[in-house]
Amino acid sequence: MREATDSLNARGRERGQARDRAVPQWVVEYLLRPCVRAVSRALWRIELKGTEHIPTAGGFIIAANHQTYIDPFWITIPVVRPVRYLAWSEAFKNPLLGRPMEWLGAWPLVIERGNPTAYRRSLQWLRGGGAVMIFPEGSRAYADGAMGKFKTGAVRLALEAGVPVLPVTLRGGNRIWPRGQRWPRTGRRIEIIYHPVHRLEMLPGEDARACARRETEALASTIKSAL
Repeated sequence: MREATDSLNARGRERGQARDRAVPQWVVEYLLRPCVRAVSRALWRIELKGTEHIPTAGGFIIAANHQTYIDPFWITIPVVRPVRYLAWSEAFKNPLLGRPMEWLGAWPLVIERGNPTAYRRSLQWLRGGGAVMIFPEGSRAYADGAMGKFKTGAVRLALEAGVPVLPVTLRGGNRIWPRGQRWPRTGRRIEIIYHPVHRLEMLPGEDARACARRETEALASTIKSAL
């Protein structure tokens, strides 16, 4: 009986984590993102570079280094597409950003264990022509801005969905909201660099695991090159 109850509770939690609370896309495009852009210009003098590389059609994954809780808001300012985010579940507990993350379409990801529901929904979203944002580091960078080791999840998802990856570099976020600081600083500059889209492919005789490792290393190298 207890095992059955635990199973039902687990399925209930999974359904709750998968629930999409995103507001209608027109609200995102005409209200939320313009507000984020205006606030970011005023408080952090945000600069967006390479926006011409953002795909205008078809599914793709946005993969970026992770420096602050504000990263998803900054990165998608110029993305005129519906986007869903795989974000660390703990970030949703932040009183300032938790609810807005849900409004923009974030799905909570529990880092300590697998999230088959989040993965399946992301795969379905990508195959339907949508965009998904993932931070391959899994958590925020170090206080000095150095990147952590990239996990292979973003590349594996892109390979399975058959979609390209848009590498993005955030520079300066560690000076705005470093680890251990409760609230972000203002008056510091943030730069977002959008690199050319990377199309993944397996080499002759290469298995999926080796391909994922190789492509993940290449992705990390591209993003790190602009730090």
